[in-house]
Amino acid sequence: MNDSFVDPRHLILGGERRFTTQVERLLALLRYSDISNIDGSGDEGGDLLATIAGQKWVFQAKWQKQGSVPKSAVDEVSNAMDHYRADRGVVVTNVRPSRDAVARAQVLARTGQRIDFWTGADLLQLWEQAADQPVRIRLRDYQSEAVASLIEDLDTEGRALLVLATGLGKTVVGGEVIAHHLSLDPKADILVAAHTKDLVAQLERALWRHLPKTVKTQVLTGDEKPKDLRGVTFATVASALNVALAGYRPSLVMVDETHHVGEDGQYGQLLAELSDSSQFGVTATPWRGDKYDIESHFGPASYKLGIGEGMRLGYLAQVDYRLFLDNIDWDVVKDVSRRSYSMKELNSKLFLPQRDEAILDELSTAWRSTLDPRAIVFCQTKEHAERMAELIRRTPEWSNTQAIHEGLKVRDRQLRLLDFRSGRVPILTAVDILNEGVDVPDVNIICFARVTHSRRIFVQQLGRGLRLREGKHKVIALDFVSDLRRVAALLNLRRQTNADEIEVVPDVPQPEISFSDARAESLLEQWILDAADLETANDDARLQFLDPDLPAS
Repeated sequence: MNDSFVDPRHLILGGERRFTTQVERLLALLRYSDISNIDGSGDEGGDLLATIAGQKWVFQAKWQKQGSVPKSAVDEVSNAMDHYRADRGVVVTNVRPSRDAVARAQVLARTGQRIDFWTGADLLQLWEQAADQPVRIRLRDYQSEAVASLIEDLDTEGRALLVLATGLGKTVVGGEVIAHHLSLDPKADILVAAHTKDLVAQLERALWRHLPKTVKTQVLTGDEKPKDLRGVTFATVASALNVALAGYRPSLVMVDETHHVGEDGQYGQLLAELSDSSQFGVTATPWRGDKYDIESHFGPASYKLGIGEGMRLGYLAQVDYRLFLDNIDWDVVKDVSRRSYSMKELNSKLFLPQRDEAILDELSTAWRSTLDPRAIVFCQTKEHAERMAELIRRTPEWSNTQAIHEGLKVRDRQLRLLDFRSGRVPILTAVDILNEGVDVPDVNIICFARVTHSRRIFVQQLGRGLRLREGKHKVIALDFVSDLRRVAALLNLRRQTNADEIEVVPDVPQPEISFSDARAESLLEQWILDAADLETANDDARLQFLDPDLPAS
């Protein structure tokens, strides 16, 4: 078997499910862009969409053990071309088209609809003609520093840790570390572990750009169980643990979203079983609710760059952060210094519930002031997300708003996210499904319509809007706060980004964090003596107040 991932024997072993993914990787090598995998029910006859030379192409992947591809495959592509307004169509197969299929394509060609066939032999030839790997990313200075730091720690300690804010490219850095490892040993076996199947699949696609085309990749989950784990294996933690216990021994392990590693559990078992392998973790949010310190396993962070630093250096979108504190119960304020409320008690008493209609009013104001607006509204529950979507759809220009959450089928989530990226859906209402591993750089309005007690979740959700893209310079964040720890986090971020002792790049606008109620802002700044500590306080923590005579309403 040769080193091509489209070698006929690899295609047979991979099966129908894997075939589309292998074609997707080939398209990247052939310099197609905007590649989207739309495979599944409701795909209108298309499995892949891609663009090259200004033309949109649609591909239908037809894997078979034997025989030939029927005429119906051509009709599927024709339907997909009409639906997605594609310029070109291709039936991709590991076998050959039938005579009827060829004849049908010829008939359609006379109507101006061109549909080609890529057979197994064509795939192999295209692979041989393709570049050694997709266009490499030009690393930013801090990314190069991070790569060098991780490699040094892996060489000396066998362990390394990267803490890089969302939007700064932690997967890019991880991919470059893997590329370096393969440059020293092209036949090395490498494991990339993550906690969900969706994230595993996304990581494989993201890391292709860092790998030579001769390096085979595969996904290992409860649904996909390849027999050959040579090359780079992307696996859920449970599946990775199973093969490790059976003797699988990669030379390098990357753990994505490393904050999921705890003192106990499957991650701990996996890393202990593979203790002889070099191991590194990457995360944007190193904090855990159980206070376990991930540095106890991976060692002190090899490289760190947070949100504040990223903004100061101009690598993240600037934030126009609007904190709405109009819902403070001032009767509680008058009483609070005479009672020893816990954080949980104080939050529940201090902040009156916000009406969804009031949130909608502020969203409308932000929308009108934003060029090419695209918004995500983070909600409390699945029911809340659906209710908010229904409320938002009452506005005619937002009639295509959709909810996205774990209660939907994976295919439905993919389609809604694809429609959002394309602009067909203007607003998504979400629960926690967009916190990790989803790249949505077009977002320029983030609305927090939920209580978020977790520092990690707050930073992840804010990070959805921080990625830069052409024409985007800032994100508006609308925060209907109901937790003092959130106020602490914002005060802390404001201090970080305005810090005099840290260099700020000239001509880079700094974030604006504003409070809707100046009186509330002054009061809360008095209360929060140490924002850094309060930001991570638990529900049982109690505040120390400076002045027993707090202002009356």
